[in-house]
Amino acid sequence: MVWATDEKVARFCTWEPYASKEEGLNFIKNVVLPHPWFMAICLENRPIGAISVTSNSGNDRCRGELGYVLGSRYWGKGIVTQAVKLMADIIFKERTHLERLEALVDVENVGSQRVLEKAGFQREGVLRKYSILKGRNRDMVMFSLLSTDWQT
Repeated sequence: MVWATDEKVARFCTWEPYASKEEGLNFIKNVVLPHPWFMAICLENRPIGAISVTSNSGNDRCRGELGYVLGSRYWGKGIVTQAVKLMADIIFKERTHLERLEALVDVENVGSQRVLEKAGFQREGVLRKYSILKGRNRDMVMFSLLSTDWQT
């Protein structure tokens, strides 16, 4: 897990960089394998990142939350933008009840904001002091992509 030990990658994530192979294996066993929409982002048949859509239930089942991560040495090459577009295409075709994909991005994570904009997501606004990340209150930017906006 190239990205899981990378401090640059973990900066805007809820987790700290992994210190051992065991931590990575536990993550795969407990999070990745049971998750139906957690996929590797691969380059030359080697995982360099991951992307997922987490579905909601009840009255919120019409939307899913997009998340992604990529090893820092692969940033700025359009890889995640392509993965986001591919995931949106797949998810809107296979999960026809989903009407909205959304992503929350730290206001300081400008690169991730650019990814979503290039993939066709709309910036909806800043949610002030929305979450606590690594002991600090953080402002988050909400992005969305509607199934009616998505063009395959």
